[in-house]
Amino acid sequence: MKIKLPEPFTFEAGPRAVLLLHGFTGHSADVRMLGRFLEKKGYTCHAPIYRGHGLPPEELIKANSAQWWEDVQNALQHLHDLGYKEVAVAGLSLGGVLGLKLAYSERLKSIITMCSPMFFDNEKQLTQGFRTFAKEFKQLEGKEDETIENEVNHLLENASAMFQQLGEFITEVKNNVDTIYTPAFVIQAEKDEMINTKSATYIYENVESDIKDIKWYEESGHVITLDKEKEQLHEDIYHFLESLDWAE
Repeated sequence: MKIKLPEPFTFEAGPRAVLLLHGFTGHSADVRMLGRFLEKKGYTCHAPIYRGHGLPPEELIKANSAQWWEDVQNALQHLHDLGYKEVAVAGLSLGGVLGLKLAYSERLKSIITMCSPMFFDNEKQLTQGFRTFAKEFKQLEGKEDETIENEVNHLLENASAMFQQLGEFITEVKNNVDTIYTPAFVIQAEKDEMINTKSATYIYENVESDIKDIKWYEESGHVITLDKEKEQLHEDIYHFLESLDWAE
């Protein structure tokens, strides 16, 4: 069975721009509803897809965090090239980690993190997330259960370098969060099964921003952008963006 693969999107609206960053094993669909919501509110939104993502799992393990960092830098530049001078960033999970690095490496309007890990004591959960993603992808391809199990186990045997680099990248960003002065909004799902939820408190307490906020969502899991409280999430992000002092 041929699977329709996701694509990046750019929704052009008003002069304010938001870069939307998906999570590990995810793709642009994870932030598409948020993008459409913000577009209706007058915000231009762009969401890239990092290398190896939105593709078969065999492609994901060929990629690495250095490439994903390059991809988000290019995505930010894409918005600048379109003429958007002020760009806010909102990232889910790994997207938030990449966004935090952007916040201390580039000039941003604000950084919004959603369920973003800071502690790599959760390799087991990330591995489990990768296993689930790989299994579901192969089920969509119409493969037999035994074939799927064998192929997924083989993938995990070959994914150790990717996970090691991912852990090093998360730790590097964690160690630099206290150099961020950009307005920050930290979002965390209380039912998050994928990361150590103390990450949210760590980000909030360590960013040096004069403008910062944190909110917990009681009924949501890790992919908060697609969960029960997504409408409230949309409104909260919109109100945070509206509270900033934009140039126009």
